[in-house]
Amino acid sequence: MVPRALTIATSDSGGGAGIQADLKAFAATGCHGMSALVALTAQNTVGVTAVEELPPAFIVAQLEAVWDDIGVDAAKTGMLFSRSIIDTVAGFLESRRVPLVVDPVMVASSGAQLLQDDAVEALVARLFPLATVVTPNLLEAEALTGLHGAPRRALAERLHELGAAAVVVTGGHGATAVDHLFDGREHIEIPVERHEVAATHGAGCTHSASLAGLLAHGCTLEDAARGAAELAAGAVRNGLVELGGGEGPVDVLDVARVAV
Repeated sequence: MVPRALTIATSDSGGGAGIQADLKAFAATGCHGMSALVALTAQNTVGVTAVEELPPAFIVAQLEAVWDDIGVDAAKTGMLFSRSIIDTVAGFLESRRVPLVVDPVMVASSGAQLLQDDAVEALVARLFPLATVVTPNLLEAEALTGLHGAPRRALAERLHELGAAAVVVTGGHGATAVDHLFDGREHIEIPVERHEVAATHGAGCTHSASLAGLLAHGCTLEDAARGAAELAAGAVRNGLVELGGGEGPVDVLDVARVAV
């Protein structure tokens, strides 16, 4: 059976990040991708102009529809935006345990705030304990721990102390291009190929969704983390710099475009 991967996240109307990026990453990893939307954004490469939350009952209805019929081999969470959404999602997942990647999406590449201030505590308290791995970028890891300027090793250890079974502090930011994986026992540094391309919109979503897709295949956490690092870097390398006035969207599918 084809692996089944579920994203629980928000729609990006510009198609670069969020649910749209996740489904493309699932396809790139050979999974059947499914989605449960928790909110909608009016968004493009320049910024986010509006956010609309979906009702908790409808979020649960989507999750039940997917779980009860198709089934889920691995899941990821992305932008959850509010405490209410986090409580709804965590309440559902507590009784349906599968490999879970929690991407603590806090700020968009355009600078827009994607997680309300009062939702951060709920994210850590409710979702970290359910996660197989948490995948913050360097800035998110610093914000979650309060350890600004600390090395990735210290950030990963602190996030583990906060309840995450394993952590990947991703390498897109900072002086060193490396993903730092800590599973509570071993520190593993995964080199990341950095590309100076003005098309990074959706890179974090692509990384976490690729990681979930590879876990759905039954990969070990380390192998999945290495594969996700490679896929995310390739997506930036092939990014669509010609689209939009801001950071263009990444391209994990690298589909050949035919001139008309």
